[in-house]
Amino acid sequence: MDSELFERASVPRAYFALSMPVVMSMLVTLVYNMVDTYFIAHAGDSNMVAGVSLSAPVFMVMIAIGDIFGLGGSSVISRLFGQHRYADGRRLSVFCFYGSLLVGVVVLTIGLVFRGPILSMLGANEATWVHASAYYTWIIIGSPLIIMSMTPVNQLRTEGHAVPSMIGQIAGTVVNIVLNPLFIHVLGWGAAGSAFATVLANVCTDAYLVWFLVFRSSNLSVDPRLMVVRRSEGNRSAAKSYGRAFVERPVAVRRRRLNISSLEVRDVLAIGIPSAVTNITQSFGIVMVNLYLLAYGNDPVAAMGIALKVVMIAVSVFVGFAFGAQALIGYNYGARNMRRLGAILRFSYVFLSAFAVVMTVALSVFDRRLMGFFIGDPRIIDLGAGMLRVQLLSLVCVGVVMVTTCTFQSTGKALGAFILSICRQGVVLVAVLAVASRVAGYEGVIASQAIADLITMIIAGVLFFVMLPELRGPGRDSGDGRR
Repeated sequence: MDSELFERASVPRAYFALSMPVVMSMLVTLVYNMVDTYFIAHAGDSNMVAGVSLSAPVFMVMIAIGDIFGLGGSSVISRLFGQHRYADGRRLSVFCFYGSLLVGVVVLTIGLVFRGPILSMLGANEATWVHASAYYTWIIIGSPLIIMSMTPVNQLRTEGHAVPSMIGQIAGTVVNIVLNPLFIHVLGWGAAGSAFATVLANVCTDAYLVWFLVFRSSNLSVDPRLMVVRRSEGNRSAAKSYGRAFVERPVAVRRRRLNISSLEVRDVLAIGIPSAVTNITQSFGIVMVNLYLLAYGNDPVAAMGIALKVVMIAVSVFVGFAFGAQALIGYNYGARNMRRLGAILRFSYVFLSAFAVVMTVALSVFDRRLMGFFIGDPRIIDLGAGMLRVQLLSLVCVGVVMVTTCTFQSTGKALGAFILSICRQGVVLVAVLAVASRVAGYEGVIASQAIADLITMIIAGVLFFVMLPELRGPGRDSGDGRR
């Protein structure tokens, strides 16, 4: 455990030390996603591109479910480590590992039983059904491995092991990139080949991460003997502790013990579920936009699928920087070092806003070239370039929302995290789509996400001011706020 990095290193050094490996792993994963889209698109079948675009949200839902235990667990564990409660964090990591694996088995069962209705709900039609079904089936089969991988990927960073976490993700991505052309074109498996490559890649990632937990991690574990859950001791009022970084826990609850308390499990779920909702609404938002675009044909759906891949260049980096710093935020909040925490957050907002402006300009300049990389159809390039320019208008808003959401998750502000999780690509987007599609038709549908991003950023600012009063005024806790 690198306490120096969390407590005394300059804010930029600590921030980039923890977030850069996450950014790199996100970028490598992004390269895979682009290569995946490239090989599918160059099969010359726009229906295949549309079919995979329609089923892709299923994969995002799995990542979201994995975040219940990955981000939720890492939030609680980082605050425990900030209080030097390493044994408690170790036991909680075991519960998160096996909890995610069990939930993955449940998703596998439900996903196969209800495959037909789910594909219909996603918008698969006669032209796209065979491709959407092929991709969906293999992704569902691999769901336990995909969901479980999110736990060690996130929790290793609570110990400062951001580089090993990155290595695990990169190893899987390299396998994915190598297998994609083999399965899609050489073996002729099409969309099924792309999904099968993704599943095998997750096998490799999981194998490495489990090895690291067993042989290299000092404060995290996969030992099932530590997983027994029992009722919490002490006052019921301690159940509210997830929003107070455990500061008010009774002594009876704080002491070391042999089992995980139900209170700690609730802390994980209180943060993890809003994290999952954030990603699920991401998938939901894509599905909603696709359903509105289907009224204009399959080509706009294919174009939007590719345009969103390009937008993910910037969004993936935002996610890496915002959530790479989660352990740093949680640790200092758990230690009640509000001066240092304030410096971390100021740096995060300024840096990501500036980066958003740069990415908006760069991607807008090369919009048609980026679309043309994936597909040669002039109509889809024209449609996608216009969609891309509109989506890029709100990148600054996206950056602000991500930092705020990560802050709420890291500090245990479950309500704030939940509200933001249902806004940007959930409640707010649905409302904007309904209004904008009626007012401006096709153009309204394309502009809906950018408008929803702006509204959500305003909501995030209000929530931050209300829910984190500790970061305002002269009464903040003192600490080593070295920069």
